[in-house]
Amino acid sequence: MTEILRYLAEEIAEDHADGLVSRREALRRLGLLGLSGATAASLLAGALVEQAKAFAARPAREPQAAELEVATLQTRDITFRGPRGRTLMGAWAPARRARGGVLAIHENRGLNDSIRAIAGRLAASGYSSLAIDLLSEEGGTGSFDDEFEAMAALGAVPPSRFVADMKAGVTELRRRLPGKKVAATGFCFGGGMTWLLLASKEARLAAAVPFYGPFPENGNLSGAKAAVLGIYAERDSRVNATRAAARAALRKAGLRHQIVTYPDVDHAFFNPTGSRYDREAATAAYRRMLAWFGRYVAT
Repeated sequence: MTEILRYLAEEIAEDHADGLVSRREALRRLGLLGLSGATAASLLAGALVEQAKAFAARPAREPQAAELEVATLQTRDITFRGPRGRTLMGAWAPARRARGGVLAIHENRGLNDSIRAIAGRLAASGYSSLAIDLLSEEGGTGSFDDEFEAMAALGAVPPSRFVADMKAGVTELRRRLPGKKVAATGFCFGGGMTWLLLASKEARLAAAVPFYGPFPENGNLSGAKAAVLGIYAERDSRVNATRAAARAALRKAGLRHQIVTYPDVDHAFFNPTGSRYDREAATAAYRRMLAWFGRYVAT
């Protein structure tokens, strides 16, 4: 099982352990990823055991409304030139007076309205944003009837293609914003992609903000020049297991960086459409990201 496929499978198992999907649905989704029935069942059982251990140590929290009132600008769907003449797809949100640009990298469901809204929000904050669709070659996220079919398709893509497509996204940002610095941010799967982009020796990024993204195995950040703000969630033990490796790689590469772990919140706490959303932490993380961009990207 590839590193990316393993991460996607663990996401499904964690959703089941959290009670977000039934066992039957979790097995269906794992089957879409190509896991056998026995492997899928074992993964779900292990996630339930880990969840029970973690739940016993968690303090109770009051439920929150899954919404956040923020200023956003409209996005529009675009296409742009990709590697080897391929056409890539994305959502473009231009700021009225751009201070810089941001490549926004989606979660494991592909480019959906939630990620489009983040691009629009960044644009309203002064950073023109391109939300890339990493399923462009498959016809785009919108070509899938089931978002978990989109997830399975992401699991089948070689990491080298993701890197090439993200680099093309950086090129497109720089074309649209001549003379401006650019950054990247991503969430969950997209956070892992942000780390992967940095590990590809991409030197054109002035900053990067991966949100609770797994650090690639044996990732080497030499060649990157970005100032990196790593966002983590205290309860997200699965992704946090790679946090020390990320910190070590940042130090070894000599990159300016800050690692921030928000207390008492879980994976995907920034997503207002999900059950793990935490308004207070999400607001604080967004403000911290803007401050980071203001320091290293704004021109």
